[in-house]
Amino acid sequence: MNAAPADVRSFEGDARVAALAPGNRGLAYGDGLFETMRAHDGALPWWDAHWARLALGAARLGIALPGEAFVQAQAGELLGGGDAVLKLLVVRGGTARGYAPAAGAPPGWQLSRHALPDAPPAGGLRLYWCATRLAVQPALAGLKHCNRLEQVLARAEADAAGCDEGLLRDRDGHVVSATSANLFVLRGSRWHTPPVDRCGVAGTCRAHLLEPLDATESRLSVAEVEAADAVFLCNAVRGILPVASLGSRRWPPGHAVVAEARRALAHSHPGFARDAGNA
Repeated sequence: MNAAPADVRSFEGDARVAALAPGNRGLAYGDGLFETMRAHDGALPWWDAHWARLALGAARLGIALPGEAFVQAQAGELLGGGDAVLKLLVVRGGTARGYAPAAGAPPGWQLSRHALPDAPPAGGLRLYWCATRLAVQPALAGLKHCNRLEQVLARAEADAAGCDEGLLRDRDGHVVSATSANLFVLRGSRWHTPPVDRCGVAGTCRAHLLEPLDATESRLSVAEVEAADAVFLCNAVRGILPVASLGSRRWPPGHAVVAEARRALAHSHPGFARDAGNA
């Protein structure tokens, strides 16, 4: 059996294995959850928020979780100091064919370490309105579950259009998010972000910005986003990503309120301090 890569650790319950079973339910059905975290100097500043979202998703889907302290200890060993991206994947236990979950099977889970992504374009992101719509499913809304086919299709659209990211709407035309980030828009003196009660992901970065920005959760139309005074995207790995354009709409780089938001985020996660200094 080939040895597992040094930057990946796989487990079944508390037992380390070379790899997740080929018939695991995450691969077969998307029956799992994941968290993608930014490490700074070997630490995970938002660990509690990521684990809380994972636990919420696991409770809603009925997926067993490994012990938090054991996972955190394994994560610390894998990171070994420095800055990186850590992905935690948890899939429902059992490999039998069929949708019915197996009772009592220990969860399969995996930790993997990755390099930080490249810096975003200095002038801001170019966004694209995707034709792909997000299905409304409140039972899954907010969760970081493993079925991301809508995002895959939408991201392919944005790439084909030569843009950096794509914006997604639900079936009723309400703007929800980007393919891999949450959305904030400034209207007058107030920040707004779409709710994620019907679809979309409740991002950890989004959660850390709601209070310092005094942001309101609002259902937004295409016209309201395009008329915004400033726009940014955010996620837990890349922080705040200023937006330069959306279709024919342009926003000037270096908007003061976006720079202020970046500084607020740096107080919560030191991994984003450089972004705040360059804002």
